[in-house]
Amino acid sequence: MKTHKDLKVWKKSLDFVTSVYLVTNNFPKNELYGLTNQIISI
Repeated sequence: MKTHKDLKVWKKSLDFVTSVYLVTNNFPKNELYGLTNQIISI
C-alpha cells in the first residue's frame, strides 16, 4: 500500500461523494441549503 488513496474505503468514499453531488446538483436552488442540511442530519 502506497498511500491512503489506495484504500478501498477512500475509493468508495469518492464514489459516495460523487453520487451525493450529482443528486444535490438537481435540487432547486432556492431550496438547496434547507434540503442539504436535512440530508446531512440523517
